[in-house]
Amino acid sequence: MKEYLLDTFQFNDLTNRTLLVKIKELPDPSESIRLFSHLINSQLKWMARISQDPNAMAMSWWDPVYNYEDLEEKWAESLELWQNYILSKTEEELSSETTFVGYDGTFWAATPQDIALQLNYHSIHHRAQIQTIIRQQGLEPDFVDYIGTKYRRVSA
Repeated sequence: MKEYLLDTFQFNDLTNRTLLVKIKELPDPSESIRLFSHLINSQLKWMARISQDPNAMAMSWWDPVYNYEDLEEKWAESLELWQNYILSKTEEELSSETTFVGYDGTFWAATPQDIALQLNYHSIHHRAQIQTIIRQQGLEPDFVDYIGTKYRRVSA
């Protein structure tokens, strides 16, 4: 599972960075920037939650909305937190429940691997929304399907 999580974060990193290039070309990038900022904030908030950061509850899923120029750096920082966290844990630690303070101020529990999966699947969800925005604004979205990072042409 550890390798799968790292591979999935790597896939999302590659495809989200591809998306950033296209966002810059949009006539109105505001909603795409908001969604991309949300992905960053989600990774930061979940890490704060499982690290028992006392400020976690005050962190927003949606704010701040970053300037376009800061998205790549903020994305890299939030991603690095998760990659380092996963690398520092054993398979057993990743599959053991951890507690965190939830939205209502009470304690909740989940496994770090399930939280990491949520973040990765959540990224796919919002990337699809951004791809739709790209098409709606008259641009052709890039091919960011998982298989595109795995298949290769072979000679007949």
